[in-house]
Amino acid sequence: MTSTVESTPTRAATAPAPAPSRLRRTVRTSEFTLVALAVIGFVALTLTTDGNMLSAGTLAAFFRFLAVPMIIGLAQMVVLAIGQMNLSVGVLTGFCAMVAAWAMLEAGLPAPLAVAGAMLLGAAVGLGNGLLVVFTRINAFIVTLATMTIIDGLRYGVNGPGTYQDYSAGLEELGQASLFGLPVVFLIACAVAVMVWFFFARTVPGRHLLASGGSPFAARLSGVSNDRSIVLAHALSGLLAGVAAVLTLAQSGSVNATIGDDLLLPSFAAPIIGGVALAGGVVSVLGTSLAAFIVRLVDVAQAQFAINRRWVDLIVGAVVLGVVLSGAIRTKLSRRSS
Repeated sequence: MTSTVESTPTRAATAPAPAPSRLRRTVRTSEFTLVALAVIGFVALTLTTDGNMLSAGTLAAFFRFLAVPMIIGLAQMVVLAIGQMNLSVGVLTGFCAMVAAWAMLEAGLPAPLAVAGAMLLGAAVGLGNGLLVVFTRINAFIVTLATMTIIDGLRYGVNGPGTYQDYSAGLEELGQASLFGLPVVFLIACAVAVMVWFFFARTVPGRHLLASGGSPFAARLSGVSNDRSIVLAHALSGLLAGVAAVLTLAQSGSVNATIGDDLLLPSFAAPIIGGVALAGGVVSVLGTSLAAFIVRLVDVAQAQFAINRRWVDLIVGAVVLGVVLSGAIRTKLSRRSS
């Protein structure tokens, strides 16, 4: 599930070298490496917990709380696809969740309307981010840093330090429901991931986003509107943050003004470890999802062995930095060789 924009290679005068086998190409992909790491990590965690990871309750909890990090990683990925960042995805998720809970408890709206409102609110905020970037020409890092601060204040203003709970029995049942032995919220996250993959791999707007991220100048010459791509990417990122808010409401049963504070690092860790290029033009839905799975394994290990949370953040941050640096070194070496 990797999508990229590639230039057409110049046909050499000599006979081409034999193409590597499909198996060899598969083994060399970042997705294969992530699958191997995920399997090794899961087996190691199972052995060190005396098989507790394989119990039905533990597996259900593992996949239930994997859903939101997956969606948040995808929300960041769609903006990275155009070579930009969205620092507001975490607090936006919390804000949408708080507004939806307020709508159900204070405004008396039924759960379906509150859920739709949360997703529309996320898309609207993302749209606003994109329009600000396009019309002001200010770097998206600065724009989303500012909106992150604004949304953080708005999130607190919804209910102060109070907690919303018992907002919808139906949503809470959805958060605890299972299908074929897997939590429904995780299956929803997988369905969203497939739709994001389809968007980039099979639709014209998705290919335009990758073209704008890979080479804005070439995309413009080809008739692609880079401004439209920027607005669409941020709007889609906000929509996915709204989806993450709905899943948070379903699986947690209560929300407060701290929801989303711990999602910024995972939002970058999943796509970057998953093989998404910071410069834009390359996305990997499968890689992002697998990286979210690996980060979730780290979280479980932290809880299982009472590891200080700061050490876990340090390790994840170091891995992200290492991936970025290795990518930059590979890019420099490839430019020198060419």
